[in-house]
Amino acid sequence: MDKLPCETIVWDSLPAIRAAIAGEMVKKGLSQKMVAGLLNMAPSAVSQYISGKRGYRIEFSSEVSEAIAALSADLIGGEVSDPRARICQICGLIRERESTCSACSNA
Repeated sequence: MDKLPCETIVWDSLPAIRAAIAGEMVKKGLSQKMVAGLLNMAPSAVSQYISGKRGYRIEFSSEVSEAIAALSADLIGGEVSDPRARICQICGLIRERESTCSACSNA
């Protein structure tokens, strides 16, 4: 049986998005502790994202990569305090590129 798109997002895409956001922010000079605070997660989770122990490194489309970079910049600049809605938009961009599973198309 095929995985539902939401399962793919939760298990594959969401950790990869978080890892990419954390990586962008650390590249821009933020400490892992600061990144953890902005993303509302434990510093150990950020460390695992940065080291590749958590979150898959997947190849994102340029549109998704640009959205991740923009969110990272907005978090750093204080223009966004709660990244959840923007992360959901990024997930939506990823899902647009995937085919719908058979269970969803029959719903």
